[in-house]
Amino acid sequence: MSKNPLKLQDQMCFALYATSRAITKKYGDLLKEMDVTYPQYLTLLVLWEKDGLSVNELAAAIEIEGATMTPLVQRMEKAGLLDRVRSDDDNRRMEVRLTEKGRSLRQKALDVPTALGCALGVDDDQARAVIEQMNTIRTRLN
Repeated sequence: MSKNPLKLQDQMCFALYATSRAITKKYGDLLKEMDVTYPQYLTLLVLWEKDGLSVNELAAAIEIEGATMTPLVQRMEKAGLLDRVRSDDDNRRMEVRLTEKGRSLRQKALDVPTALGCALGVDDDQARAVIEQMNTIRTRLN
């Protein structure tokens, strides 16, 4: 560390912020072929794990506000990636479900993590270690 405690390049917050922006930009490049944005990709990741979640459950899963999730879901619905339907169990509950188009993108997405790892120059073990560190930091802050 430098003698100046407020030097921008020595701030962990700036390193995380700038790295996050750079990674999100790289994801944008990788996701062009799928014709989805980074937030849409995150939403698809959640739904590929568990389809039929509410908007609030999706928002919680990707750690954004419900008010931000709603227009995202609407854009994805308009693009034909998902539908909002009434729950079979409780007709008061609206569920977000993947369409065939949304499910079919999963196959294309399988290459994205490897492509990002190559771009970053990290292997699977290194990626897992970074993810674990970032999760620990996030947990401590929450």
